[in-house]
Amino acid sequence: MDLKCVQLLPSACAILADPRQPVCDDTCLEKLLDWFKTLTNTGSSLLLLEENPCLAELILTVLRQQEPNPTILSFVLKLMGLFAASESCFQHLQQKKAVDLAFGEARPLSTALFEDSSVRSGWVQGAHDMLHHSGAFQLLCDSGALDTIFTLHEDRSLFVASAANQLLARMLVFSMRSECSHPLSPDNCEWPPCAQEIVAHLEESLRSRSASRANQSLKLLTTVCEQNQEAWTEALWSRLVRTIESLLEEWSAQVAHSLVDLLLSMARSPAFSCLEGSFWKFVALALKCLQPTPAGLLALGLLKLEECPQAIKIQALHILLQPVDCIARAFSHPSELSGFLDCPLPEAVSVKPLLSSRSSCISLLCQFLAHLAEIQHLAGLPVDFPHKPLLHSTVAVLQVCGGFAVPASSLGETINRILIGCSRVQQAAIHLLGALSRWANSGVAVEEVFDILLVYLRSPETSPTVLKKAFQATLKWCLCSSETSGSTSGFPQCKQFLTDTMPMLQKRMCSPSWEVRDSALEFFTLAMKHLKEQEGFWQALSTSEVVTLAEGLLDDPESYVRASAVKALGQYSLIASSGLKVPSLDHNRSHNEDSIPTRLLEILSTDSEGFPRRAAVSVFIDWLQEGHQAVRNEAEQFVSKVIQIVRGDLDWEVKVSGLELAGVFSAQAFDHFGFAQRPSAAASASSVSQPARLAELLQAFCQVKLFDFLFGALGDCDRPVALKACEILAGVKLQLCVGRSQHEGQRLERQGNTPLFETWRTAAACVLGLPGEDSSETVSGTPEDVLLILEAVDLEELQRALGHSSDHVEKSPQSLLQDIVSAGGAVEENEADCY
Repeated sequence: MDLKCVQLLPSACAILADPRQPVCDDTCLEKLLDWFKTLTNTGSSLLLLEENPCLAELILTVLRQQEPNPTILSFVLKLMGLFAASESCFQHLQQKKAVDLAFGEARPLSTALFEDSSVRSGWVQGAHDMLHHSGAFQLLCDSGALDTIFTLHEDRSLFVASAANQLLARMLVFSMRSECSHPLSPDNCEWPPCAQEIVAHLEESLRSRSASRANQSLKLLTTVCEQNQEAWTEALWSRLVRTIESLLEEWSAQVAHSLVDLLLSMARSPAFSCLEGSFWKFVALALKCLQPTPAGLLALGLLKLEECPQAIKIQALHILLQPVDCIARAFSHPSELSGFLDCPLPEAVSVKPLLSSRSSCISLLCQFLAHLAEIQHLAGLPVDFPHKPLLHSTVAVLQVCGGFAVPASSLGETINRILIGCSRVQQAAIHLLGALSRWANSGVAVEEVFDILLVYLRSPETSPTVLKKAFQATLKWCLCSSETSGSTSGFPQCKQFLTDTMPMLQKRMCSPSWEVRDSALEFFTLAMKHLKEQEGFWQALSTSEVVTLAEGLLDDPESYVRASAVKALGQYSLIASSGLKVPSLDHNRSHNEDSIPTRLLEILSTDSEGFPRRAAVSVFIDWLQEGHQAVRNEAEQFVSKVIQIVRGDLDWEVKVSGLELAGVFSAQAFDHFGFAQRPSAAASASSVSQPARLAELLQAFCQVKLFDFLFGALGDCDRPVALKACEILAGVKLQLCVGRSQHEGQRLERQGNTPLFETWRTAAACVLGLPGEDSSETVSGTPEDVLLILEAVDLEELQRALGHSSDHVEKSPQSLLQDIVSAGGAVEENEADCY
């Protein structure tokens, strides 16, 4: 604790203990608690109390008051718990009777203050924080606190009940670890006394006909499993399993989600990793008894576990496949999942009733389709995963949503009315279709996939959000099909699909909806990036007007679309510069791809919105990194143009991107001139032994006006800009100044009031925060002068300063204490004699 805080603390504690003073807001008190928590975690709690007796005085004063303010009392109870977590500090406070006043038989919860939820919450949190040693545990046991905690475990306040849940779990674990030295059986007589009371409370709650009590007890068991993975938890489960089984069979709907959380927590514990035993039998029973929605959540969690038995995984997969299988059966498509789902599920988990209702049908389908998409990325799926029939069923769902599936039953007619035009289900199904692309090399019917995608891509009824998903799925299937065959030219279906896609893409680029135009451009950009080696893609593109339409969208009225057009043309120009034969822009126009760099520089200079300008700089970064011909031949001139435009931009994200471009350029320059990328003795020797190369490097930086840009950005009013500039300059400094004298900067200062020294003062002002300095001055001079300036500026200190948030002073402990003292002082100043 610094000296100023030590001086302020007694006054602040006196004000907090005075009931006449205004009560600090909860936020201020929570910040104080965070500060004390940091102090107790990093130093001696006992020493802190001994050096600041005002803290113990605050605790005792508030605890002894007849009617303390509930907010202050809650704060004191939490503060007490932080200090009492240390055994020596606990004994120190126990001698002062403070521990008993807070958590013993004389605790404040025995008074009317118990009615205030903040006091109950403060007491529970304080007791939880204190419970780190046997003294605290014994105090809570001997004082009868368990009965209070049982009551709070069912508190009407969810915050209090949750905190009590954590405390009970901690007490059970502490009891088993400290009081039990031999293996346990479910027999009551072998359990430690405290553990017996807690387990009895659990059994009573689980047997009660109260859904809230049962849920709280299941949550308590979940917390125990999450905090502890020891063998005794298996004995605990064996003792409670019959009770929980009865609960599952009779009250599964009321406790379903809590039970799912418990089972998944237990399944992750090594204590239950044995493939045989009552636990996995219970899991299988739960999958049969739970209703579809919670059963789906349980099934998804189990499929993610490598240790889960294969039979359970297959049963879980059956659960997830039920809705799509049911829909396939309800329409003219015969279900191909029937062979896999040869064990029908009980009527309790049948999805048919849920699919007959609009709200439950849509919700259930969206959830299960999302689950099926999620498991496609798992490595431990059952070996006989039915990817072909699942793909067919997913296509069937999309056909139903599109309105061109024929119902084969009354259920099908009902589902038809519900799902036609439902964009939520369309999005979920297309997302699953994209995830299923991982099976493209498994002999699936790719034509079926391309056909349904093309329907949605072409349909004017397709919503913009569904269209975006369809574009994403299209790219995934094109990529997987290309990887499977090695080339789209050897995969006729994909090649034909790309040919059929181009007219649709043209139409979408002319859509009145800006979201559609934007999605079309985004797809075009990604397709060029990922399919650039595929001859079939460029053949399909060459017969279309897609590239020309994309160029026209650089003038779109919507800034998002202009930004996407910038990225598309930037990707096109990059590929064209690599030597690949691409379709020309010369479709009855007077210019071609050679004009794109000029056009994007113009957008960077003149566009009124930030999105297109940001996109332009990101394109230039890609060009510089990947060797675009226009940049590669005249890198210095090009980078200089960009950063001169960017330095005057009002958008901080544009400037940060410009700084990233400068960073890429500097890294490439170091590599070009033969300097090591990391400072080392070899790099030092290289820079000293090759002064000519060093001079050439610095000359290149100066020609680009790199240092003007970087030092100017150091003083930018936007913190991310200054931080990025500082980061790049620090890297440059490490490369250039390694091995040089650390006193060169001081020598520069001794040179007197020269223009170079004034420039250094301008740069140094950014570090020191000096007012009245103009950070826009240029950093000029010889290469040696630049090195001297870099050495003079303390970039590490600047990074630390910029790392603080803008309100770090206001959030500091000193500021909090000052606020408390000032508020209390104002009351004293306003007091007046009424006579």
